[in-house]
Formats: sequence, C-alpha cells, structure tokens
Amino acid sequence: MTSRKLTRNQQLVLDRLTSSSAALTAYDLLDQLRDEGLRAPVQVYRALETLGRQGLIHRIESLNAFIACCAHDHQAAAGFAICDDCGEVAEFSFPASEKGLKSVAGESGFETRHMTVELHGRCAACAAR
Repeated sequence: MTSRKLTRNQQLVLDRLTSSSAALTAYDLLDQLRDEGLRAPVQVYRALETLGRQGLIHRIESLNAFIACCAHDHQAAAGFAICDDCGEVAEFSFPASEKGLKSVAGESGFETRHMTVELHGRCAACAAR
C-alpha cells in the first residue's frame, strides 16, 4: 500500500467507504458527498481510481460497487462475503485456496495476476431472522 497523501476528494470517498458496512456505487458516493462539494461523477471516479491503485479500496464486481480495504494483506487473494438481504460486505483472505486456484488455472497456461472471490448469501443477522 502506498503512503501517499490523499487529496480532499480521495479522503472524503475513503472515509465514506470506511464508515459503510455495505458496498457503495459511485453514484451512492456522489449523492452522499454532494454537501461536501462533490458535484460531478468524474470527481468520484478519479478518487476511486486512485484509491484502488493504492490498494485502499476494492471493487465488488457483481455489485459494481466499492468497499474500503479491511485486510491490507495483499499477499493473499481477496474474498468478499456479500449479504443479499442487507447488503453488508465482509472482507476475508484465503492464501491456501489462492495457491490451489492459481495452480488449476496454470495447468492451461493461464498466468493469474489478481484474484477476487465473491460469495453471495445471507449474513448471520439476516439468517437468524
């Protein structure tokens, strides 16, 4: 992770993602940060792009949304447990499975650069209801 100082917009976006238990889309962020001076989608997208490059956030592909990185261990594959009821996203890593998955893909000559696994289901709170 890079220790570069964040711009005001980047810090606003990161703070909002950090305080949310659910993944937020770029337009969710724009709506929530309008009072802070973010008015155009490009402001949010630029902040998200930089935060992603620095390893401070993750994109949840299946939701086209973003969360703050909780693990900060980018030696392991990133995994996300996504509650389909309440939208909560929990980050986890799984280094043992990563090696096995890369091995299977590598058998066909595929070179893995990055791996993300998304699990959809119900969190403990929603499952208990």
